[in-house]
Amino acid sequence: MTVETTPILLDIRQDVALLTAALMDINSVSGNEAALADAVESALRTIPGLQLVRDGDAIIARTELGRPERVILAGHLDTVPLPTVEGSLGTVPSTWESGVPGTGNLYGRGATDMKGGVAVQLALAATMFDGGAEPGKDVTFVFYDHEEVEAVKSGLGRLVRNHGHLLEGDFAILLEPTDGTVEGGCNGTSRFEATTTGEAAHSARAWMGSNAIHAAAPILGRLAAYEPRTVNVDGLDYRESLNAVKINGGTAGNVIPDRCVVEINYRFAPDKTPDQAEAHVRELLDGFDVVRTDAAAGARPGLNHPAAASFVAAVGAEPKPKYGWTDVARFSGLGVPAVNFGPGDPLLAHKDNEHVDADAIRECLRALRSWLAD
Repeated sequence: MTVETTPILLDIRQDVALLTAALMDINSVSGNEAALADAVESALRTIPGLQLVRDGDAIIARTELGRPERVILAGHLDTVPLPTVEGSLGTVPSTWESGVPGTGNLYGRGATDMKGGVAVQLALAATMFDGGAEPGKDVTFVFYDHEEVEAVKSGLGRLVRNHGHLLEGDFAILLEPTDGTVEGGCNGTSRFEATTTGEAAHSARAWMGSNAIHAAAPILGRLAAYEPRTVNVDGLDYRESLNAVKINGGTAGNVIPDRCVVEINYRFAPDKTPDQAEAHVRELLDGFDVVRTDAAAGARPGLNHPAAASFVAAVGAEPKPKYGWTDVARFSGLGVPAVNFGPGDPLLAHKDNEHVDADAIRECLRALRSWLAD
């Protein structure tokens, strides 16, 4: 039996801060983006002049104005899971701290990561053709699913595979939270497992075995003593980090463990390839069994591109590096220079008190609208 649901109607012409709240109120934890994707698609189809393609829960909407320059504005629809702490403000539906909609801080899952950015995309699309004031650049809007989970599920990755020609452009802006400052490129990321082995024995006769967890102590010692580097890439300083993030070993409280696995995450500057990053980790952990389990290349800033330079000038703030990995790396891999720029403090992303200031969303919209009009 098929259960029909009533489509959610989005008013994408309302105040962009109120639109952010409306987007947040639609639960879109990774894997559950369909309702929000349906609402976004329905709203975009009301705008004449946009050509739409939907692939799963990802949507591409393009203008075809014949402009000499094409800009891509991209954002993901999904969020990380909702907070588990009772009484948390960072949940769904959203709440206004002031009690007055559109005023002050907006709390809830996705406030910074990244419903504010998605709202800005939709608000730009909604008014792009109003009064004949068409933009000075062709624009490709990209809304995609499954960003907050493993890379193999990425909706943007799927769009690249299935509709790569629709993602061609001169410059891309990913509306991830940056506190309204341009953040160029991003660090790469890789994960490793370092494994030690021993011999199981009864813990009452430990001398009959060999403790694999104890054997992992030098791995942790090397990581603890490691001094992360700061690498200048095209004028921006990228801080690296190399850390143990999980350790697993042992089978029971009375058994000497015969195997231990230390999981390691390396965030590396975009001057390195994933293979070069792996070589660096292997050199540090020489003598141990190390296996790379995941890797994603970073992206160089690309701020020397004319479109990027003009955008930085329009924003008016000194650009910064992006320390975390974002999908600017996917656009960089396509040969499209890309930066991060969006409302909200990135340090609040995924936190139980995630929130964004209403005026920060409005200012992001103003900056992009002004730049696109040139």
